[in-house]
Amino acid sequence: MRYSGFRVMKEGFFGQKGWKPAWRDPDPKPEYDAVIIGGGGHGLATAYYLAKEHGLTNVAVLEKGYIGGGNVGRNTTIVRANYFLPGNSEFYSHSLKLWEGMEQDLNYNVMHSQRGLINLFHSDGQRDAFARRGNAMINQGDDAILLDTDGVRKILPYLDFENGRFPIYGGLYHPRGGTARHDAVAWGYARGADQRGVDIIQNCEVTGIDIEGGVVKGVQTTRGAIKARKVGIVVAGRSGQVAQMAGMRLPIESHVLQAFVTEGLKPVIDHVVSFGMGHFYISQSDKGGLVFGGDLDFYSSYAARGNLPMKEHVMDAAMTLMPMIGKARVLRSWGGIMDMTPDGSPIIDKTGTEGLFLDCGWCYGGFKAVPGSGFSFAHLMATGRHHEPAAGFRLDRFRDGVGLMDEEGTGSQHNLH
Repeated sequence: MRYSGFRVMKEGFFGQKGWKPAWRDPDPKPEYDAVIIGGGGHGLATAYYLAKEHGLTNVAVLEKGYIGGGNVGRNTTIVRANYFLPGNSEFYSHSLKLWEGMEQDLNYNVMHSQRGLINLFHSDGQRDAFARRGNAMINQGDDAILLDTDGVRKILPYLDFENGRFPIYGGLYHPRGGTARHDAVAWGYARGADQRGVDIIQNCEVTGIDIEGGVVKGVQTTRGAIKARKVGIVVAGRSGQVAQMAGMRLPIESHVLQAFVTEGLKPVIDHVVSFGMGHFYISQSDKGGLVFGGDLDFYSSYAARGNLPMKEHVMDAAMTLMPMIGKARVLRSWGGIMDMTPDGSPIIDKTGTEGLFLDCGWCYGGFKAVPGSGFSFAHLMATGRHHEPAAGFRLDRFRDGVGLMDEEGTGSQHNLH
């Protein structure tokens, strides 16, 4: 079924009885050409591009829960391409271009809103650093505008510009940045993959990976054994656990990252605002809630919930940046499991086992990377060659130190990224 304004009107006239399920609920087949472990945004996008770009349709996506129940539904929905270093900048630039054509490509409204992203700075040194970043973004083919204090005040008049510790010197404005509806992205890719013949199998947890003579043969699941010539691991914060099934120890730590949303309010924040000194970021959803987040909880955990001290830290940063937010009531909070690498950049690579592939380590970049990650990982699985924008995301850089990408300049330690 193709979605359209005409279809919405027709169903409205005829009692909404003509809608069909967005994707099938098939039983797993005994064998596939490729199996994707993980039905989040990255896994579903991988399956979609395997079918669309490479004609591989005998593919299954195995999700231990339900579609949209993992990290893809547990984030702050920010989409951007404001990276600085080679290796990251071209990848996220490619991903943003895919975002801009996603709704037409999928025939699905993911509510992608390019409302603009503003990163604030608070000193002369930070201004110089953001000027360099902006120039790198422009050289990459993306957009960046350096704003002074008056420029930020004109766009974001509600901020505390005279804060004694963090006076606002200006901001780097990325007009093509914005937000999207997180679970709609998962649903759109699931629907698109299903239409091309991919099996989306929910409530199917992988319990083992079958390897014989250094070659992957398939997986063991709670719904039986499934043979496969190729297996892709795309499970975000659970990457270390699933990789252990194949005898691998990954350079990853799993941390909790909390997010929050307030009651619905009238439109007040038109952009995405990032307050680096407090590690705080905020936007307003289409439903009116203020969606915001901050730092990791700074302890390793697989719990999709956070702790009270970090809640207090994020609220402190919110009040420091915009005191008006103190009048809003927080409705709920949630946590996502972040798979943090030592250099803050992801991994898209083959493993030492033939036919076994790995896509993980997205740190803070997971949601905005969904289309780019899926496109690049599908290219790698289908052809055996790295997609050029993701060519730097090699696993072996953590073995020999060659090609490390320290985007933030904070060193090679997981919890600093």
